[in-house]
Amino acid sequence: MPDPVRVAATDLRRELRVLIVHNRYRERGGEDSVVDDEAELLRRNGVRIERYERSNDEIEGNGRVGLALDTVWSRRTAADLGRIVASFEPNVIHAHNTFPLISPSLYHAARRLRVPVVQTLHNFRLACPQAMFLRNGNVCEDCLGHLPWRGVLHGCYRDSMPHSAVLAGMLGAHRLLGTWRRGVARYIALNGFCRDKFVAAGLPAERIVVKPNFVDVGPPRGDVARAGALFVGRLAPEKGIATLARAATLMAGKASLVVVGTGPEQARLAGVAGVRTLGWQTPDFIYARMRRSAYLVMPSLWYENFPRTLVEAFACGLPVIASRLGAMAELVREGETGMLFAAGDAADLARAMAWADGHPEEVRRMGDTARREYENKYTPERNFNRLTAIYAEARQAAVAR
Repeated sequence: MPDPVRVAATDLRRELRVLIVHNRYRERGGEDSVVDDEAELLRRNGVRIERYERSNDEIEGNGRVGLALDTVWSRRTAADLGRIVASFEPNVIHAHNTFPLISPSLYHAARRLRVPVVQTLHNFRLACPQAMFLRNGNVCEDCLGHLPWRGVLHGCYRDSMPHSAVLAGMLGAHRLLGTWRRGVARYIALNGFCRDKFVAAGLPAERIVVKPNFVDVGPPRGDVARAGALFVGRLAPEKGIATLARAATLMAGKASLVVVGTGPEQARLAGVAGVRTLGWQTPDFIYARMRRSAYLVMPSLWYENFPRTLVEAFACGLPVIASRLGAMAELVREGETGMLFAAGDAADLARAMAWADGHPEEVRRMGDTARREYENKYTPERNFNRLTAIYAEARQAAVAR
């Protein structure tokens, strides 16, 4: 006799209609890419999707008062959602970023319209006004589990007390309204470390599930000679660029480091012996470079919810030397898929890089293990199965309520 629970779950996956909601950033980043990739993954597998998006480019036309009000409660979002639900009839809403233009009014409108919401937690915005648990180059958890008034005092959002106050007001108001407890059927955390932080922040533990991001990258070529270190990402303070530059300097000209990316910290790398900066490059160029490098360096100073570049490296058979911090210490297995060093410690990073340069066979074996890790956890197929299972859970939870 068929298992009735499995039959019910299978039925819930049929005829999926998913409304994807996302507030796009002015500068396209990893979060925007994840949203696009997941939407294409669903579409490619026969799931009907509709997208409701706003862009931060719209902010230019808003006054400060109007923007502040929309951040707390957007009447436009509630009205737009009503129209879309009436025409598309989604059975799941998958929300990504809602700040600042979409606002938490989304959750209340969805609840009124009886459509369950799945929310991916791409950053720590619900627990930290600055969204990264980072202040003055150091990890800061002052607001974790509390109303974020300390973030207002420090002007953590955009280095502005007024802007931080608006954001803190939004978080505080919706905590009091119970938005985060009642408005979301399932939260998606990107790894176990992030899940624990959100539980500490007060989100309902029983509704937080773990699903990593995925990348769609072909297999590495086994006959390509590998050499040198690679950094890929925005050249910003939180990415540990100062640590990277000091480590290369400590290697006294023996570093062989290619840097792909642009940003405000680019000048720190200028003139450092053994460092070559290539600026912004296309994904295909980056993947080709990953397949020729010996290891990726990830010296971030913040927790990194789920660094997409790390999984791209694994897919290309590239081990990772990362800060022993947050999710990176969970995703990189020491001596198996890469190495870990003390965050912010340039000497420790230099030692790890020197060891990797001197042990190419051991590093190549780590790369082979990293590729297997990708195949076991981060492929499109595995992600689709996990994502649709979460949608089924959300729909079942909505029926139960």
